[in-house]
Amino acid sequence: MAGAAIHSSDIAFSPAVKAIQARKGSRKIYERVESKGSWQTAVTPELKKFIEAQRSVFLATSSRDGQPTIQHRGGPPGFLRVVDENTLAFVDYVGNRQYVTLGNLSENPKANLLLIDYAHRKRIKIWGTAVVIEDDEKQIAALMPEGYHARPEQVIRFTVEAWDVNCPQHIPQRFEAEDVSALLATRDKRIVELETELKLLKQAKTSRGAAK
Repeated sequence: MAGAAIHSSDIAFSPAVKAIQARKGSRKIYERVESKGSWQTAVTPELKKFIEAQRSVFLATSSRDGQPTIQHRGGPPGFLRVVDENTLAFVDYVGNRQYVTLGNLSENPKANLLLIDYAHRKRIKIWGTAVVIEDDEKQIAALMPEGYHARPEQVIRFTVEAWDVNCPQHIPQRFEAEDVSALLATRDKRIVELETELKLLKQAKTSRGAAK
């Protein structure tokens, strides 16, 4: 972690940020967090499970002079891989070929990942550094999601320095189309079963009435 950081949250809470927290009355809350060890700096089993269930991630980088960029990356669950407790990695697919993220990382490795689970209204921010690895077919093959139809171009490896779970406030609840389709299919199957059962009951009732 750069500079004279004392707590892991100092990666985000600069002196300017802390001054505003003090002015707006939230500094004492975060001082208590700092006194208890501040943010975690390694990937836990729970975080690993969360990361590898995601289909979407936002990657923030900035140029040397501080111009920020946020890019979306996506794929099937597991496309963002936990390599070890301090390292994440994913295959970067061929896109619009602007290469803003790659350019930024070539001169400023600082990066941030934002992961949002809309179904469970949970979001996690991960701070660290990232590096682009080109022309490494072995790494691409190891990280490429099986059966996913995308053209791999390079690998991005992310070194975790700190992470924090944010409150779920204002996260809209959304569900994956595949999950909704599965639930609707289960519902439709049950409706057919109930209609068949009702039809049989009606037939049985009719038969008993005719037998009297």
